[in-house]
Parts: sequence; C-alpha cells; structure tokens
Amino acid sequence: MKRVALLLILLAGCGADGEPVQPTMAARVGIGSSGAHAGGAVGLNTGRVGLTVGF
Repeated sequence: MKRVALLLILLAGCGADGEPVQPTMAARVGIGSSGAHAGGAVGLNTGRVGLTVGF
C-alpha cells in the first residue's frame, strides 16, 4: 500500500510543470449465479504515463 501511495505522489508531482494530471474512476456491479458483486478502479493519467488500481 505504501508503494501505491508513493507512485500516486510521484505521478501527481509530474504534473507540477504544467502537464495536467487527470484522475480516473470506474465502478461496476455484476449479478451472476453466485450473487451480486461490486468493484471498481481509480487512477491517475499524465501524458503517456498512467497508473490504475482496481478493487
């Protein structure tokens, strides 16, 4: 978890020179034979570099 936080901080710092940092978020809900489940992802994109973490 500390590594993920460090990567997010580094990516946010990359946008300090004027390159916009774009946050992303996705959520999903599925229903199957075993019941309902939920999940999602959050991330940061800056230029050609992106980091996404799913849960």
